[in-house]
Amino acid sequence: MKISTWNINGIKARLDNLLAWLETEAPDIVCLQEIKSQDEAFPRAPIEALGYHVETHGQKGFNGVALISKTAPDETNRGLPGADDDIQSRYIEGVFSIAGGVLRVASIYLPNGNPVDSDKYPYKLAWMERLKGHISQRLKLEEPLILAGDYNVIPRPGDCHDPAVWANDALFLPATREAFNALLALGLYDAVTSTDDAGGQYSFWDYQAGAWQKNNGIRIDHMLLSCEAADRLRSTVIDKKVRGWEKPSDHVPVTAVFDCDWP
Repeated sequence: MKISTWNINGIKARLDNLLAWLETEAPDIVCLQEIKSQDEAFPRAPIEALGYHVETHGQKGFNGVALISKTAPDETNRGLPGADDDIQSRYIEGVFSIAGGVLRVASIYLPNGNPVDSDKYPYKLAWMERLKGHISQRLKLEEPLILAGDYNVIPRPGDCHDPAVWANDALFLPATREAFNALLALGLYDAVTSTDDAGGQYSFWDYQAGAWQKNNGIRIDHMLLSCEAADRLRSTVIDKKVRGWEKPSDHVPVTAVFDCDWP
């Protein structure tokens, strides 16, 4: 089973790229972030025409997450618990029947947090704390759990082209990395580093200053796995070629292959 995460940076602007990629790569489940579309405006018809089911948790002009899958989820949960007044669409979770049990997959768009001297950075850290609390409850289910998305976290110095450039950025501040490590400490595994822990593996290149051409990238798109999911992990790939397509997202898909199948 192929499961992917991709910050699409606007579904309407990147729809042709998404459709071409779906036809070529044929993933089983795709977690999209930053769809920037309300649910009723999401262009689901051409995606469904390829044989996929679509679940969205959208928001006009900002944020928004989605699950695209070859079979419909048995259960879908929208929104991260813990703050009823948080109206930002950043979390969607689906439960899928697989051979021998179930698979729980979440698409996550974690807050950026910049500028750090605004209320955006405390919101980011509070959101991460809520995520940790939610995950700790989900892990008690002892089922394969995949938390995939744009975490807006650079976990290690080797996950960016120049740590000095990012030293004061919300994506790389010590408190951010500590919060990310606290997630891992729950018993989660980073899919990419579990298969290849080399630095220089990037999933995002800014549109400015020739970042793509210079390979000045960062790795902020992650797939965190429960031990039940990590036991099934076979391989991962960061699909860099997509960044070179016409009108690309500034992120590229990250895909993991697992030893499981639909029933």
